[in-house]
Amino acid sequence: MTTPAQHTEKLSLPDLLAMGIGGMIGGGIFSVLGIAVGIAGHAAALAFTVGGIIAGLTAYSYTRLALTFRNDGASFTYLEKAFPRRPNIAGVVGWVLIVGYIGTLALYAFTFGAYGADLLGTPQNHTVRIVLSSGVLLFFMSVNLRGVQSSGTTEVLIVTIKVILLGLFTVAGTSSITRDHLLPVFDQGGGSVLVAGATVFVAYEGFELITNAVCETKNPARNIPRGIYGSVGITTLIYLGVAFVAVGSLTADQLLAAREYALAVAAEPALGNAGRVLVGIAALLATSSAINATGFGASRMMAEMSTERVIPHGFSFRYRRTNVPAVAVVTLTLLAITLTGLGTLDIIASFSSLTFLVVSVGVCAANLKLRKQTNSSAPLIVTTMLAIAVTIALLLAHLWAQERVTLGVIGLIYASVIVAEFFLGPRRLSTRRKTPDA
Repeated sequence: MTTPAQHTEKLSLPDLLAMGIGGMIGGGIFSVLGIAVGIAGHAAALAFTVGGIIAGLTAYSYTRLALTFRNDGASFTYLEKAFPRRPNIAGVVGWVLIVGYIGTLALYAFTFGAYGADLLGTPQNHTVRIVLSSGVLLFFMSVNLRGVQSSGTTEVLIVTIKVILLGLFTVAGTSSITRDHLLPVFDQGGGSVLVAGATVFVAYEGFELITNAVCETKNPARNIPRGIYGSVGITTLIYLGVAFVAVGSLTADQLLAAREYALAVAAEPALGNAGRVLVGIAALLATSSAINATGFGASRMMAEMSTERVIPHGFSFRYRRTNVPAVAVVTLTLLAITLTGLGTLDIIASFSSLTFLVVSVGVCAANLKLRKQTNSSAPLIVTTMLAIAVTIALLLAHLWAQERVTLGVIGLIYASVIVAEFFLGPRRLSTRRKTPDA
């Protein structure tokens, strides 16, 4: 049987950077800018900086663990290694991650459809949006099914064009910045920046996808750290520049009125309709690359979980020629198509942000327990865990005060995952009681 280690096609540093940047920028800045503005006002750009700092701190544990335990299961595998006598911990986190990835795929596809419909002159046409959203998911399903090199090459091309377009928007947009749109900086209060940073943390979901490809990377000891830290740093700078120009060019009310395609509208003051088209194209490229990267990493984690008998064994099936986990790729795509027509941006963004914050705490906890093997700094890990814990608390407090329905939906999803793992899965409690400890 062909294994990842035997597979001849390997990902280079540019491939990894493209995967990380593509996964993060994707639906991120295009989808959640309006959410950040609604919470933090003029300080929305600083909210993305907060998210970048948290992502950078978390990246330390992901990097150390990825280089020590080279496995496509990534987060799931790290928790299994750290808590071998408590396999349900890894199982719950794995299930939550799968649901989170499906949600973010739906978010990226939703955003692709929204900007695409705007470019076609039918921004309010739900049918057009659904067709475009479903079409892009199916297209990248076929790309991922073709193999590793196809995914990597496509990602590099898309991300390069996307970054250039966002750079043009940022440079040109500085001419339309109005002082009154930026001052006072903390018009919604200083604490709003932290709350907004927590709410839009989903914009940084994507760098961890690089760890899912550690078995398919050239010289991972060198390229994995550079890929992870480099993609987080580059993405943070892009977010800061784009958000600053957008907030400085339009009022908060104007940005919120065009919530689903806010950046396209923000380009008009400086570049006119051409700017709107330019940003629309960038959004299509951004969400496309995010779908590609997320589908690549999430499918490999599902395959590994299936191999470990956490989810049905069929998800471990791989094409012999390309080593692609085909069943996982197709399943993720079909579920995302379903959700992109049913979910809302607020619910998906809040759920995804909370999910990846919770998973980040789990990964840091695993690194803390395995720090002798990973050669990691305990004080740095603990500091990161405390920062994330505060961020989670702020997000939950905000949802309780402002979005209780969203909080209820998120709670229901988590409860369903826990029930599935502890009572319905192959490692359910009744089975564990009959099995001696490892």
